[in-house]
This record gives sequence, structure tokens and C-alpha cells, in this order.
Amino acid sequence: MTESSTLAASAAGVLEPAAEPRRPRLVGNGRGGATVRGLGYPIAAFVLLLAAWELVKTLVPENGVSIGDQRVLPRTSDGALPHVWAVLTVLGEKDGKRSVGATLLHTAGFTLGLALLALVLGTVVGSALAVLMQRFSVVERGLLPYVIVSQTVPLIALAPLVAGWGGRVVIAGQPWKPWMSIVVIAAYLVFFPVAIGVLRGLQSPAKASVELLHSCAAGWWRTLLHLRLPAAVPYLLPALRLGAAAAVIGVVVAEISTGTAGGIGRQIIVFSQQSTGNAARLYAAVIAAALLGVVLTTLVGLAEFALRRYSRPGHSSGDIR
Repeated sequence: MTESSTLAASAAGVLEPAAEPRRPRLVGNGRGGATVRGLGYPIAAFVLLLAAWELVKTLVPENGVSIGDQRVLPRTSDGALPHVWAVLTVLGEKDGKRSVGATLLHTAGFTLGLALLALVLGTVVGSALAVLMQRFSVVERGLLPYVIVSQTVPLIALAPLVAGWGGRVVIAGQPWKPWMSIVVIAAYLVFFPVAIGVLRGLQSPAKASVELLHSCAAGWWRTLLHLRLPAAVPYLLPALRLGAAAAVIGVVVAEISTGTAGGIGRQIIVFSQQSTGNAARLYAAVIAAALLGVVLTTLVGLAEFALRRYSRPGHSSGDIR
């Protein structure tokens, strides 16, 4: 067994939570049943949402409900709130050379690719900042307040600035592309939950675990690799879920703010200009954008499955350097 393996095994022994008594296994209550229930809840919630949609469409007058000059319930005409089946059937309508469904699929694929890049970039930057803040307490005290304050800047105000700065940047002789600005803007939303989550995870190992590795002549780098980073995984995964949703939001808002064509954000603007009498196309584009968040979160779920060996509770927390 190598020295690195010995250190990792020693730390794992200290971090391992106390064994819980085994519970009797119930027949028919295996992983298959849990998986079915896990899939059934979101499907049931989606069905209830559609039912509520149609209920509002049926009960609320087309002009909505107003008390005096104040509208308290929205309009439910086809131009404001189409039927569910109208949104589904509009996918087969022609939109130039392609159908509406094909157009949404093409633009959603473009936006999904940018959201993935933003998620990766934000995760790398956020994790690097977290490691830096964990290593140097003075950096944490000086940088963390600005990391928090950075999220108060409105994204719609930041997008034109990033696009303007990017127009003056040249990387390896290649000019800055508009999609690069969109990735940077979306990554700006992603890095915050990742940085906070990873920092909390890096500080979570018990002091006894850190002292054990130090007694084995392990420096900061080995302690980081064999103890702190594995302990940070359970904190990173929820942050990635938040980051995945933020990446999609950031890309869509950036596409709209910068006027970049090819993505679902720009397609929402196009369909909104066509929805004078029927908003079915606009709703279809908005739902497609929402489904992108589900797709990206599912991809993060695959990462959780790959890192499931580290996703165990019982790590002691403490302010450790």
C-alpha cells in the first residue's frame, strides 16, 4: 500500500460515521420502488400544474378580475393564456422551413451547449476561489464579502458591459465571439453557489482528521487531495444543482440582453412579437427554456451518481485551516 493510500485510509477511518443498526428489509420496498416513487412525484406535480392551468383558464374571465383600477387576476384570453393543448399542437405548425418544434429543439440545443460551458467555467472558478479562501484566511476575510456583493449586480445591467468589453479582447489571435460573452455572463451566476458550497465543504473535516494527516507528515496539498476535497463533495453537489439552474437563466437572459441569435432566449423575443392574437408559440418557447433546466439538472444528477461514494453524511464540521 502506498503512502497516499495509507493517508487516505487513515483519514477515512476517522471520518467514518458511527455504524447504524440494520433495519429489517421489507419485501417489495427495494430500490426499484424508490425509483418509481422518485419519478412519480415530479410527474404528478406536472400534471397538477397543467390541471391548475386549465382551471384558471376555465374559471377566470377573459378580461381577468379587477378591483377598481387594480387587476387582481390576469387575463385568460388566448392572446394571454392559451389552452394546454394549443401549446402542444403549435409545435407542429410551420415556422419558415421548419416546424415550431424543430425550431425550438435547434435553439434549445444551442442554449444548452452554452449553459454547459457556463456551468463548467463557473464551477472551475468557484472551486479555485474556495480553495484559495480556505488556504489563506486573510483572502477569505477580504474576498468573501465581495463574492457575496457581486450577486447583487443586476444581470441585465451586466450583460451589455461584458459584451462591450469582450469586443476588445483577442485570444490567441482570435477575436472575441458573442457566445463567449454569454458564457461569461452565465458563469457569473454559477460561481457563487459553487464557491460558497465548496468553501463550506473544505472547512468541514474534523480537527482530529486534519491532525492525523499532519502527524503522518502530510502537507497542505496532500491534506487537500486526500481529505478536504472528498469531504467537500457532499457540499458541491447541491451547489451544482443550483448552478445548473442559474446557468440556464443566465444564458437565456444574456441572449435576450445582448441580442445574440441562435438560442432559445432570442427565440422567445421572436415568438413574443408574433403572439398578438395567440400566445401558444411564446408559451411553447418559455416551457422549452424551463425544460433546459431540467435537462441540465439531470446531467448533474449523473455526476452525483458517479461521486456517490463520497456523498455520505456524518462529517464533523469545524473552522479548520
